[in-house]
Order: sequence, then structure tokens, then C-alpha cells
Amino acid sequence: MLRFLSDENFNGDIIRGLHLGNQALDIVRVQDVGLKQADDKAILEWAASHNRILLTHDRATMPDYAYERIKAKQPMPGVFVINDRLAVKKVMDELLLIHDCSEHEEWNGFVVYLPL
Repeated sequence: MLRFLSDENFNGDIIRGLHLGNQALDIVRVQDVGLKQADDKAILEWAASHNRILLTHDRATMPDYAYERIKAKQPMPGVFVINDRLAVKKVMDELLLIHDCSEHEEWNGFVVYLPL
């Protein structure tokens, strides 16, 4: 099962819809784990230490910090960079499909841009 951490500005409608689509989905928000207003590096560090794939809309800085972690051979369980202009339903469908059809370890060290 995939385990997610959603970035602070990640669309809350997507999070709510994901929980409705799969109540067993393991997803926490940075706000819920004491990372509100934390910088990108701290969020990626927390995600790595808790083995969670980060969900973000931040295409500007988050991927660069994720690639820095990969280059430094630091743990990086994955980042899904999701276009914030996509319809909520489209994002939910893609994330639920990925969740149902892959293993958590498959995303280790990857920065993936959705839609696929």
C-alpha cells in the first residue's frame, strides 16, 4: 500500500475525494504532522523519515530539492508533482489507479509529474 504526505498547499478537495474513494488510503497532510509553513527541505526530510510519497502542486522548487536528495544518495520515497489545473476527479482517478496498481517501493527515488 502506498503511503502519502500532502504538501501544505495541496488541493483539499482532492484529499477529501481520495478518502471517499478509498477509506483505507494512508494519507496525511503536512498541517497534521506539525510541518505547517515548513520549508521544502524539511518536508522532504520528514517524508523520507516516515517513508511517505509526497503529493505536491509545487513545480517550481520541490522537484529540485527532491533531485538534490537523490543526487546526495539520501532517502527519497518519491514525489508526485500534480498539475494544479487538472480536474479534481482526474487527479483522484490517477492517484487511486497508481495506489491500486503499484507497490510503494516502486516510486523510491522518483519525481513523477501527473498526469502520466
